[in-house]
Amino acid sequence: MLKKLTVVVFLFSSCVAVLGADEDMSKWLRPSEVPQPKNNKLTPERIELGKLLYFDVRLSKDDTISCATCHHPQHGWTDEVPTSKAVGYDGRVGPRNSPVILNAAYQRHQFWDGRARSLEQQATGPMSADVEMNMPLEELIPKLNKIQGYVALFEKAYPGEGLTKETLAKAVASFERTVLSTESPFDKYARGDKNAISEDAKEGFALFKGKAHCIDCHDGWNFTDGSFQNIGLNDGELQGKELGRYNVKNRGAWYGVFKTPTLRDVTKSYPYFHDGSVKTLEEATVICASGGRYENGVRNKSDAMKDRKLTHEEVAKVVEFMKSLTGPDIDLKIPTKFPQ
Repeated sequence: MLKKLTVVVFLFSSCVAVLGADEDMSKWLRPSEVPQPKNNKLTPERIELGKLLYFDVRLSKDDTISCATCHHPQHGWTDEVPTSKAVGYDGRVGPRNSPVILNAAYQRHQFWDGRARSLEQQATGPMSADVEMNMPLEELIPKLNKIQGYVALFEKAYPGEGLTKETLAKAVASFERTVLSTESPFDKYARGDKNAISEDAKEGFALFKGKAHCIDCHDGWNFTDGSFQNIGLNDGELQGKELGRYNVKNRGAWYGVFKTPTLRDVTKSYPYFHDGSVKTLEEATVICASGGRYENGVRNKSDAMKDRKLTHEEVAKVVEFMKSLTGPDIDLKIPTKFPQ
């Protein structure tokens, strides 16, 4: 799997193309390497172990929920539930929509509020969260150490390190680093195939970069600046989890802000926004292009959120462009048998 990952990344990054004399498309092409920490370099053993853990329901309190329950490859690496919030242990409802883990390897911050600075820091959070898998690590690690098949796999993947909360996080993070977007029509277009996307999508791309100002937040090959914005989904004073990154860093500039998600494979990852309140790309585009759901009464709304006065036709073209960012599902065999 590691060899296949390297080939895919090379294909995306090779042959920087220029579609016109004055348009350099290099910023829209994938980097040549997937970021990896020095103490957790990708190996086939680590990726395979992480995949097993990712889909294993025994990592939850009642053996019914896995990481894939809320972040499934067949649901755009989210849950596609018709409700706005993620549902976890014992039917408990989480405070936010399940975020997409696609291309998370390239993100500086994890979770909607950015409270984790690496995939390793992120990996075990949902396991111990009472509204998600509800499995404290103090209970999970002894439970896994009783499964001899896992003990042997951890020794192969992390020789001499044992099955600990640190190696558990490393293994899951290793698999998550292979969850990458595949070649989309737009990628072919960016590398020089002018017929890869429709004329409406091309006009939508121009609007995306220009009049609509979408790149103020969704810039670069991954179509996110990796930063945080308050896009005006709520007015008045915010409470609890709606405070967003403010709960992580108690600063006025972080009031009500949430991480800008990638637009890669965006057609697969509905409902949209951190509150899961929007089901269609058209509605999401209208909200962002008109300055947010609320015009007044929004404290700390992003300066990027302004009414761009797009017509219905222009909105449709921007949506058509975003559809071109969707590629085939990754080649992944979901495990059905787990270590004993």
